Amino acid sequence: MKRRHIVIAVALAGVLSGCTSVFTGNGVGTSQLGDWSADRVPAGADPGDSVIGLREHPKIVATYGGVYNHRAAEIMLARMAGKLLVAAEQPNQSLTVTILDSPEVNAFALPGGYIYVTRGILALASDEAELAAVLSHEIAHLTLRHARERSNRERTSKIVDRVISGILGADPDTDQSLARSKLSLAAFSQAQELAADRTGVLVAGAAGYDPHAAARFLSQMGRFAAFTEGDKSGDDFLSSHPSTPSRIEEAVKSARQLGAPGIGENERERYQRAIDGLAFGPNPENGTIVGQRFIYPALKFTFEVPNNYQLSNGNASVVAVAESGTALRFDSAEVPATLPLEDYLRSGWVAGLNEDSVRTGKQNGVDRVIATATTEKWFFRIAALRFEDRVYRFIFAAERDSKAFKQEFERTIDSFRRARGEDLKLIQNFEIDIVTAKQGQRARDLSSMMAGVKRRDDLFLILNGLYPGDPLVAGQGYKIIRPER
Repeated sequence: MKRRHIVIAVALAGVLSGCTSVFTGNGVGTSQLGDWSADRVPAGADPGDSVIGLREHPKIVATYGGVYNHRAAEIMLARMAGKLLVAAEQPNQSLTVTILDSPEVNAFALPGGYIYVTRGILALASDEAELAAVLSHEIAHLTLRHARERSNRERTSKIVDRVISGILGADPDTDQSLARSKLSLAAFSQAQELAADRTGVLVAGAAGYDPHAAARFLSQMGRFAAFTEGDKSGDDFLSSHPSTPSRIEEAVKSARQLGAPGIGENERERYQRAIDGLAFGPNPENGTIVGQRFIYPALKFTFEVPNNYQLSNGNASVVAVAESGTALRFDSAEVPATLPLEDYLRSGWVAGLNEDSVRTGKQNGVDRVIATATTEKWFFRIAALRFEDRVYRFIFAAERDSKAFKQEFERTIDSFRRARGEDLKLIQNFEIDIVTAKQGQRARDLSSMMAGVKRRDDLFLILNGLYPGDPLVAGQGYKIIRPER
């Protein structure tokens, strides 16, 4: 189905042009039309690293769901970054380490000393040594000037300037949604990745950490990627930092230059104290999927898709794909409050609009306009709704129209309404909790505490770096996932 999904994504994008908005945690739609950086860096200029970092930083934060605040983890990261910089013989280098509010397992660096880690990667790491492997890898990219080289290569596409604006453009090569643009943030050549691996292992070892943690964590991320396969878009650390056997082997070789396994510190207990209470999984405030329903608490709405559609939530849009090959995209648009919805629909952002199909109406107290559009290969059913002074769009795509396709469209848009208390009760926030194993307890005894978590036995093992049959150590802390207290 992957190829099918890409084709549909291009079709959904091809019917649209113009300006969209990305949902942010505070409920504010951010305009993505135009070149954000044009007024800061003139064409042909060669901006310094600090200018590039300052320019791109707010875009990175917006793209990955905002900054995640967790004081204990922030203090740990600051301490570790300073320690690693000294080990890298870069004591005067300024670093800005930001935790991104994303469940993706990701980390990357930008020129000017900007390093980003997601709370997803913090949740997966088992100790400070594994996190040090990630940080030192990204510091190596900076000190080896890889981040600047990548920025120079991609300056014509402005790296993040195309993250959202390309989604509704006319060029299919730029319409592979947020995923492809995110990958460009961390995409280095194979030679650069291996160089950063080697340097990172040596830096982490020089800082006193277990240098073998890098290979261990690469394997761990591979297991987690396999566990989540099919549940995510692939916008993670492994998508841009592939955990190949040869790469793990190279990490082991680099570590052995410093000594056999067992050298260096791991600081497992200190790490667990720092991430205790860390949020786990998608942030419901940015919209959450419960069964066939999408609920957005911050913007106070919900809608439901038919049972044959599989929902997927992104920062810029919600997408649902059916096995039949039909699909829908839901997003928001910046529309002046004085502009009637019918005029907006006819304003040119829909390619192939069937003018005589435009109809206005109201459902669940929400004003809306619906229409159809036809392109060479696709048939579209489109709705624009005005709710709480914002405009939302449903775009359904199919290779041809049918009675079933029309019914799926109508059922979905008719279900859009204000979220009620019973809707919000369906949402669960999960967080990491550190529990201490007792004598005689097994992995399943602790994973059974993870109520409401899918495939909890497997997830418990992966989060704690365990394999089936591994015993627990009495008195040692282990990560479990629990509903937020």
